[in-house]
Amino acid sequence: MTISMYGMSVPIFTRMLTNLLAIMDKAEAYSGERKFDSVVLADGRLAPDMIPLRGQIMIATDHVKGCVSRLSGKEVPSWPDTEKTFDELRARIQKALDLLAAVQPEELDGSEDRQITLKVGGNDATMRGEDYLVQRVLPNFFFHVTTAYAILRHNGVPIGKRDYIG
Repeated sequence: MTISMYGMSVPIFTRMLTNLLAIMDKAEAYSGERKFDSVVLADGRLAPDMIPLRGQIMIATDHVKGCVSRLSGKEVPSWPDTEKTFDELRARIQKALDLLAAVQPEELDGSEDRQITLKVGGNDATMRGEDYLVQRVLPNFFFHVTTAYAILRHNGVPIGKRDYIG
């Protein structure tokens, strides 16, 4: 059985971003119960030299919009990285979900051999669409969603594997 490019991307991105919204709801409820501003969580990180939660969410959604745009041969939309609050981060995730909802399977299916060129370390890197999705986008997307989860869990938010997986 072959899974389509659409099937390997849009449903996975949609599920994980939807789960991330639910996790953020739990995080905001937790901050309310503990009587601290959820911006503390948005600025949270696991180590002093890492990107905070808000950056993890921005990068995860950047991978989503970049992936479906590049694979469908469209221009990647430009979204300013200015989100600081949970409401702003939720709106960014919803924007990514809305973008995914508009993608039709035929826009991505057949893009396995489309040549995708990116800047990697300041240099152009060209790869096949399937390699781009499987070797670059999915690992990066999951890294940033998982790190967002880990930052919240590390800060005491009562979430677990079921919240992550959905």
